Amino acid sequence: MMNRTALPSETLGRSAPGRFRGPFVRWPRVADAVLAIAVLLATVFLEDGPGDAVAVRSITDVPLPALLLFAVAAAALYWRRRRPIAVLGVAMVAWALTLGSGYSDLGGFAIIALYSTGRYAADGWRGRVGVVVAVVVVIVDGRLDPVPWGEIGFGALVMFGAWYVGRRLRLRAERAAQLRQEQAAEARRIVAEERTHIARELHDVVAHRVSMMTVQAGAARMVAADDPQAAVEAMAAVEEAGRQALDELRHLLGVLRPEAERDGLGPQPGLADLPRLVEQVREAGLDVSITDGIRAPLPARVELSAYRIVQEALTNVIKHSGPRTHTEVHLRGDKGGITVEVLDNGRGAAVQSMPGASRGKAAGHGIVGMRERALLLGGSLEAGAGPDGGFRVAAHLPTGEEPA
Repeated sequence: MMNRTALPSETLGRSAPGRFRGPFVRWPRVADAVLAIAVLLATVFLEDGPGDAVAVRSITDVPLPALLLFAVAAAALYWRRRRPIAVLGVAMVAWALTLGSGYSDLGGFAIIALYSTGRYAADGWRGRVGVVVAVVVVIVDGRLDPVPWGEIGFGALVMFGAWYVGRRLRLRAERAAQLRQEQAAEARRIVAEERTHIARELHDVVAHRVSMMTVQAGAARMVAADDPQAAVEAMAAVEEAGRQALDELRHLLGVLRPEAERDGLGPQPGLADLPRLVEQVREAGLDVSITDGIRAPLPARVELSAYRIVQEALTNVIKHSGPRTHTEVHLRGDKGGITVEVLDNGRGAAVQSMPGASRGKAAGHGIVGMRERALLLGGSLEAGAGPDGGFRVAAHLPTGEEPA
């Protein structure tokens, strides 16, 4: 006998929403018991009459050994889902024992057992052997009670067809279950990518804006006593940076709301927004110059990644080198993509409000996020000491076909 666990096809039949679920799916054990009883009663009380008619016979007309074989075969049908190979074996043995007795009426049991083998048993040699045995029994039964070869061939075809139909249904259900698993895995992958994207965007927004606000608030505190007007201007810049941070956070968090319409969200920043970004960091005290050598239009994803890399690199300069640091931003285009380079001289004033900040600690989530952005586009990113001191971030972003 062969132990058998639940197949995906059974799970499919029990759990697929929106599908018709008959009694064999809703109540499988009860349905199998009713089926076994019905087939037993039909085998005991019905027989072939003259011609093609069906006659009813008394139970006393059936010998006790035949009744016992009928009962055993019917009882086995109750286990047709869990032990289909064993059930087929019992049906074949019971049918073979009745050959030549005039009571070899177990063809119905064999058909159900063959269907159950194809439907619920895994592919293997046992199922195919069972089909061959059933065909042999049909031939022997037909020759013992001489019937035309056409009827014998039709009976053999019915036996094979029962097994084949069950097997096709099982394979179709397994493919459907596999497709659902693949779809679920793809949905999980998309959700994970979207979460990573949102987390990266949130980090870029919060790190950049909060760093600017911290520097500006620190500058306001330092000059508040000597130059109140400069302190007021610095705090106004803090307020503006806070408003912009809130706007971008609302934009990003809006995608997490099920009822949010993505078409209603504002566009993502691109290279056209770099001058405004540079002006903001200049207000924070950074000495920034930008050289834009890109003229051809770029894919939106490339522009967004280039903008975020520049934003994160400038944020790192503010955090780890402080205001009044001379920083250069270079954008260059080539045949295969664009190069984004951010250089600073690392000689700016230390940020008093951030004691312990050092360039040695710069390789945190910011650089990891920049590198991930470049890798997602099939590019690369280098970050390390600059040729003349300071720090250098250089990313190459392909502009060809984007990876799927």
